[in-house]
Amino acid sequence: MCGITVYIPFGKQSAEIIKKMNDSIRHRGPDDEGFLVFNSMEAKPEMYGGKDTPAQCYSSVYPYSPKLSLDTAKKFSFAMAHRRLAILDISPAGHQPMCSSDGQVWIVYNGEIYNFIELRQNLVEVGVQFHSNSDTEVILAAYQYWGREFLTKLNGMFAFAIYDNSKKTILIARDRFGIKPIYYWISNQGIAFASEIKQFTVLPGWKAEVNGQRAYDFLNWGVSDHTSETLFKGVYQLRGGEAMELSINSSTFNTLRAGEKISSYCWYHLQAHNFHGDVQTATQNFKNLLFDSVRLRLRADVPVGSCLSGGLDSSAIVCVVNSILRESSVAVAQKTFSACSEVERFDEKKFVDVVVQHTKVKAHYVYPSLESLFEENRKITWYQDEPYNTTSAYAQWNVFKIARQNGVVVVLDGQGADEQLAGYHRFFGTLFSTLFRQFQWLALLREIKATKKIHGYSEKLAAMQIMYPFLPQAAKYFLLKQLGRSSSNPSWLNLKALGVKPCDPFLKIGVKNETITDRSYWELTTTNLQKLLHWEDRNSMAHSIEARLPFLDYRLVETVMGMPDHLKISSGITKVVLREAMRGILPDQIRNRMDKLGFVTPEQVWVCEFNPDLFKKKIQEIVLKHNKIFNSDTIKITDDIIDGRRKYSSLPWRIISFGVWMEQFNVQCL
Repeated sequence: MCGITVYIPFGKQSAEIIKKMNDSIRHRGPDDEGFLVFNSMEAKPEMYGGKDTPAQCYSSVYPYSPKLSLDTAKKFSFAMAHRRLAILDISPAGHQPMCSSDGQVWIVYNGEIYNFIELRQNLVEVGVQFHSNSDTEVILAAYQYWGREFLTKLNGMFAFAIYDNSKKTILIARDRFGIKPIYYWISNQGIAFASEIKQFTVLPGWKAEVNGQRAYDFLNWGVSDHTSETLFKGVYQLRGGEAMELSINSSTFNTLRAGEKISSYCWYHLQAHNFHGDVQTATQNFKNLLFDSVRLRLRADVPVGSCLSGGLDSSAIVCVVNSILRESSVAVAQKTFSACSEVERFDEKKFVDVVVQHTKVKAHYVYPSLESLFEENRKITWYQDEPYNTTSAYAQWNVFKIARQNGVVVVLDGQGADEQLAGYHRFFGTLFSTLFRQFQWLALLREIKATKKIHGYSEKLAAMQIMYPFLPQAAKYFLLKQLGRSSSNPSWLNLKALGVKPCDPFLKIGVKNETITDRSYWELTTTNLQKLLHWEDRNSMAHSIEARLPFLDYRLVETVMGMPDHLKISSGITKVVLREAMRGILPDQIRNRMDKLGFVTPEQVWVCEFNPDLFKKKIQEIVLKHNKIFNSDTIKITDDIIDGRRKYSSLPWRIISFGVWMEQFNVQCL
């Protein structure tokens, strides 16, 4: 797990630039740093180290080992840099940038390839020789042997840049679901690729401008990371499963314009596996795949722990890890990390304790507070690069913080389960409308009755959800307003100043929720998971921790996506196949939980009860400072939310977070 930097200037630039870019993400890799510099594209590459490069790297014999400090370098025509968080083969053999055995192909890489041992064995059988025990070297060999198709053979999370000196091309790729980030920005000075947006802020020509349309999506609709654009105008990201290949020559550069998007291609399309069999077959297949996914993600040369919220997903992972460790006769106790709350209805400690008692793990707890939220918010925003729409990201921040304080470098987490297994209660509405369209009246009535009994779902809400897909757009907006949701033309935002056209972003990106599978697809690829993965990456890497997500093993996702609806949600019960697969492994008190919280904070209590005046004051300051964006209605509407005259939403926090982001990165609204 690491951070990467690539800079291709339009003309030579000082080596100090690549150093500054790399230094800005030291948190992603404090164990080692390395630089690959070309004085010209015809010259031989030069390898350098920095202050965090271990002395052993300078004295090692590998062809990619640095010989001098970057301080001795001058100007360059092309450079790649790396920050290393050592997880696999923590020796100098794992140093990056790394090259192939013939010295023609170079890589900077962030992530983990969990099946690298199996791929390595396949390559050894065809005559490939290896000099390290790292997954990085396996990627290089796979690229040389299989070409661009090697991407489909990787089971892992990754974002990397591969420079092929013989072809003078650079391949940039991101993993299937976008777990690891990769951004790019074109200026009049050059093209830059980076793990985090903040790396661009040190480049010549940088000027932070708000992307009005994406700001509108965030502030009004609460969505982010749903397109290739970011909240910074002109800064783009590769989406999950995308790649691009560029020729490093002047003709390529002549076609690129500052702030423009570069064309990419999709190397992975999420395809459901056709399901054949009964409930028992599905349960066993799911169980086998989940166990194998966790087993692969336990591969590390450093301590591994787990997040534990007390919910079904993280508890399942902890219990599966516990089972695997017992089978392997591993004596080391598993460490878990949990965020609790002093507000009883938001506190899941009693559920965490059930899992702790069942598994005998070494548990660690943290209690995020309102006071420390505002003390750390500016720092969190800096690491996040963009504003975050609820304070649950702050709870997660605290979990990774205590994990690192307790010596854990790799943490397993449960992201991705809800999206594929219909774990969110909003999937009930999709199920109701599906049954209605299929004329399954009795099944529909049974489901409505069950959700009312188990979850307190009202018949009125069920009726509105059934009718929603059939309503014209104007009626949909009216219904959303009655439910306290956003309208497309909010009175409190100055849309003209932002330069946006009011629209529903979900309609614009073509989101369909006609079936459970449809909804799962969009939740995984666009509307929800991408935002959570952004938080997961930044919160973990801010504390130099690698977060691994067993539920996002592509084999598991493709299998679940092919299962019929009743194996995901049925009789008012979500995640049916997971609950069945965990029978006898997970304590029944957890396996049969029907409520859902996760790593949440008591945000509504903080805002509306604990210190409403504090939140009102923060919002007033932001509205006053950014009155070009926010209208006077902003204060009235947020006051109504805080005082209980309007249905609670995270709008007050979104405005606060957005304002802090504007200040932290000196973002201008032009």
